[in-house]
Formats: sequence, C-alpha cells, structure tokens
Amino acid sequence: MADPFDLTGKTAIVTGGTKGLGREIATRLLGQGAHVVVCARTEPAEPVQEADRVADFVRADVRDPDQIAAVVAATLDRTGRIDILVNNAGGAPPAESATVSPRFNEKIVGLNLLAPLMFSQAVHDTMQRQDSGGVIVNIASVSGQRANPKGVAYGAAKAGLINMTATLAHEWGPKIRVVAPVVGMIITENAHLFYGDQDGINAVGQTLPMKRMGEPVDVADVVLFCVSPMARWMTGCTVPIDGGGEGATYLGAATGEASST
Repeated sequence: MADPFDLTGKTAIVTGGTKGLGREIATRLLGQGAHVVVCARTEPAEPVQEADRVADFVRADVRDPDQIAAVVAATLDRTGRIDILVNNAGGAPPAESATVSPRFNEKIVGLNLLAPLMFSQAVHDTMQRQDSGGVIVNIASVSGQRANPKGVAYGAAKAGLINMTATLAHEWGPKIRVVAPVVGMIITENAHLFYGDQDGINAVGQTLPMKRMGEPVDVADVVLFCVSPMARWMTGCTVPIDGGGEGATYLGAATGEASST
C-alpha cells in the first residue's frame, strides 16, 4: 500500500515558513518529499531544510498583493504547480484594547486575515486547473473562538479566518479543499511575551488535559494529515489542536483550585 503521507511530486508554499511554527511545518513537508517554498520578510540565517532537502526562499511581505504574486510566480517557475498552500504567517504582540492605535489594528487584521485571503486567491486558478486540485491550510487560533484580552484585532481576524475557510470551501470545492487547524497554546520563540518564564509555561500547561503546552511539531503533524489523502473528505472545517482546550475557570474560582474539566 502506498504511503498516504508521501508528498513526492507535490509543491507547497508555507508563508512565514522561516521560523517557529511555520518552519516546523515546512520542515515536515520537506521530509515527506514535497518541494517547499517558504516566504517571509527576512531571509533566515540558516536555510529551512530536512536532511539534504532545502526549501526555496522568496522574500515577501504577505500583506502586499504584488509580493504575493511574485511568490506564486517564482513557485510556478520552479515546478509548474502548487498543490499546498499553508497560510501560516500571522501573530500579534499584546496590546490594550482601549488604547491600541487604528494603524496597529489595520496591520494585525491585514496580516492575519487579509493576507491569507489574498494568497488563497493568488493560488486559486492554478489549483483549479490541476487534475489533483489543491489544499489550502489556514492556521487559525483558539483566540478566534473565545475572548482574547489584549488581542482584540488578532482574535477578530482569526475568527474571520475560520469563516473564510468555510466560505472558500463552498465556493472552490471540490477541486480545492480548505481546512483550518485551530491552534491552542504553543511554545514558540514568542511564548515569553504571553506566559513569562519556563515556570509560567509549565503552569499554563498544567491547566490543559494533556498537562503541557503544545510544541510546533504537534501542529506540523496535523497539517501533514490535513494535506494528505487521508483527509480527502475534510473541507470547510476546523481541526482543534489545543491539548484538550482550556478548562472551565469558574470551577477553579468556586473551589479555590485550578480546573481543566
């Protein structure tokens, strides 16, 4: 039986694929045989690679439609196809909702919602022409499904990304599948901005049923499943990757103990 996770002959674009979660996703796809193109505003100090296989890098700000078009064109020049798009680039530093500037909000929504929409539009025609179609993976967040203090623009953008996933799946199927992994609390290079030191990370992890925060590889493995034939009847949906989710904090308040149920 053929390996359903073998991506040999497939071409993938991973936005924000030079560090953190995006780098782990790109590395995972490389390891399964895909030709991978990563884009970011800054070239990485070390190339994104798995063993002797190296991802192509294209410099781009994904909020700029012309630069998105350049990434797509460069990818097609290399392999003539685009099978997978992972809209991973995103994020936001914490900011007080009452005082955050309009310009800040505009940038956050642009990066986390409008950029994935524009990139999806940019690969649409290519994927529709291919016999095998294509898969778009939108990296969403639990912040789009619950209150997100000090991150109102980010949470609203991720909520919009989830809706966009369902909408595009209905418009672009059956040739293009669109899936949104909904990522919970992950340890990345920016974790300290939200959780403090290692003790804080450990304490937050204890509030989850899995008793730890997630690692980028936990997400990369699910992305691999989503782009594989094993997920062939999945589209327009969310896939939770959150260690079981955050508990009912009111129970902890009532009993004086933390609760993850």
